[in-house]
Amino acid sequence: MPEHVHDLLVIGGGPAGAATAYWAASAGLDTVVVERKVFPREKTCGDALTPRAVHQLEAMGLGASLKRYHRFDGLRVIAHGRTLEMGWPDHPVFPSYGYVVRRSDLDTFVVRHAVSAGAALHEGTDAVRPIEADHPGIAGAVVVDRETGSEREIRARYVAVADGANSRFGRALGTARDRSYPMGMAIRGYFESPMHDDPWIESSLDVRDRAGNTMPGYGWIFPVGDGTINVGIGLLSTFRDYRSVNTSHLFEEFACTLPDHWQIDPTAPIAAPTGGRLPMAGSVGPKAGPNWLLVGDAAGSVNPFNGEGIDYAYETGRLAAGLIAEAAARGDSVLARYPGMLDDEYGTYFKMARLFARVIGNPTLIRELTKVGMRSRPLMEWALRVMANLLRDDEPGYSEPAYRALAAAVRLVPDRYAEIPAVTPSAAREFSPPDARVG
Repeated sequence: MPEHVHDLLVIGGGPAGAATAYWAASAGLDTVVVERKVFPREKTCGDALTPRAVHQLEAMGLGASLKRYHRFDGLRVIAHGRTLEMGWPDHPVFPSYGYVVRRSDLDTFVVRHAVSAGAALHEGTDAVRPIEADHPGIAGAVVVDRETGSEREIRARYVAVADGANSRFGRALGTARDRSYPMGMAIRGYFESPMHDDPWIESSLDVRDRAGNTMPGYGWIFPVGDGTINVGIGLLSTFRDYRSVNTSHLFEEFACTLPDHWQIDPTAPIAAPTGGRLPMAGSVGPKAGPNWLLVGDAAGSVNPFNGEGIDYAYETGRLAAGLIAEAAARGDSVLARYPGMLDDEYGTYFKMARLFARVIGNPTLIRELTKVGMRSRPLMEWALRVMANLLRDDEPGYSEPAYRALAAAVRLVPDRYAEIPAVTPSAAREFSPPDARVG
């Protein structure tokens, strides 16, 4: 009996993989997902779903599932002794609210939704290497059951690689991160707080230690709504001395300087904090082969402005599924269009974000810029729209024209000016903890 060949094999069951599987299965493709962990499983993440992510989840029919979790209305920014509370802007496409959902819950109900749409799911199954094909591309993957150690093949006409920021399967296909692009670092933990249901997520743009000295990066406090808050701090590889930063100490210092209204015990996180690396701005490539595509974090689809990756994981997964469905229906490969489609969607925006990453790598410069911004609500509201990628074409005010003018100027900037010094492999290992896990 001939071995079964699926239409699509998805490597990874996180946001990108689950979205790819849902949309592909909904289009009638015989879809199978392999995930090395067993759901529910934890992931290092801020847990906040911005309006872009909520829009994608609602498009998948998961709006009712989200309503069980903590909804927030916007962002509270704290810096230089000032506080601004800014609601999400009205938008014709994206909602004006977000949710905070622990990744152990989020990833479980999204991948189960893909299964309900017709996808098959193999948990505790590690895709260890591609299967060589007698045609251009690959014929699927060799997978290992992590409980029994047994090895088998899963064959498919197309493969979507969605195994996260440290994509081993992607590297086996020859993909690599462009080290001239910014890389992010994040570490987070949970604390008990009576303010667990605060209607704002909070960002600290002027992070200082207990002695009042400026620390690199920015901090966040996201109320989870279950008696806890998600507390984290992130920084970029554009910071000159990032190699010398001890992220555990950075986290501890930030927790000790949280505003009093959160009422936490900074010495008593619920569990040890975890951290990981974030490849950003579409930094991983090639993004397409003859019959395979990279989606989500595996493609470096993280926003350098704010470290968001979940929304871009859902978006790239939906885009990839649509293209694979088209290729399967036509009987030929149109996957070569994928990198250009990503560039059309995110290219200028990510280039602008790379330039921004160079700016915030200078603590003195970013301190002065935030001082100016915190004195102007309209300026900070514009910055929120840009950083959350929530601009709109029909806006009558100055926000969108200002952004379009800036984007036009950015397109003229040679790519070398948006680059950062190369990060050596040894420096990258020093930069990220050995237990790095990024969603």
